[in-house]
Amino acid sequence: MPAYHSNLMIPETRLVGNMALLPLKTQFKGPARGDGIDSDIIDEAIYYFKANVFFKNYEIKNEADRTLIYVTLYISECLKRLQKCSSRSQGEKEMYTLGITNFPIPGEPGFPLNAMYIKPTNKQEEETMRAYLQQIRQETGLRLCDRVFDPQTDKPSKWWVCFVKRQFMNKSLSAPGQ
Repeated sequence: MPAYHSNLMIPETRLVGNMALLPLKTQFKGPARGDGIDSDIIDEAIYYFKANVFFKNYEIKNEADRTLIYVTLYISECLKRLQKCSSRSQGEKEMYTLGITNFPIPGEPGFPLNAMYIKPTNKQEEETMRAYLQQIRQETGLRLCDRVFDPQTDKPSKWWVCFVKRQFMNKSLSAPGQ
């Protein structure tokens, strides 16, 4: 069975480096606006996460797949944090903190996927990429809390937390030991 790939790439999609700058349904400010869209890359990543997380190899078919890979790896990081949370409100605070903390972007030391991503060509592109990834991180954390926390018990669902030990493509966005 092959891995799931993004279906959101269209010819007019703007690129930052070799990563697609796809529209997002979001309340956070940033370069991606997706007013009136039904589904975005975050919905797609959350939907395909449980299937894709089992793959050690992932063939990149288009630039939107690079965005999907980043969001999938970020979901894994979020789940590591959410498993330790005792309530949804604590989880939302943890996701907010994780979303805004300083993080490496492609081309910087510490970014785990530098072999697959092209470094931004100039300062403006670098700022756009950082803002876009921060927007993705904030929105993903918020949506993940909706999925992971059980409304009756206010605890993380075991059907999500069980994927904490899985590593998509044997990669992690955090440094070893974190």
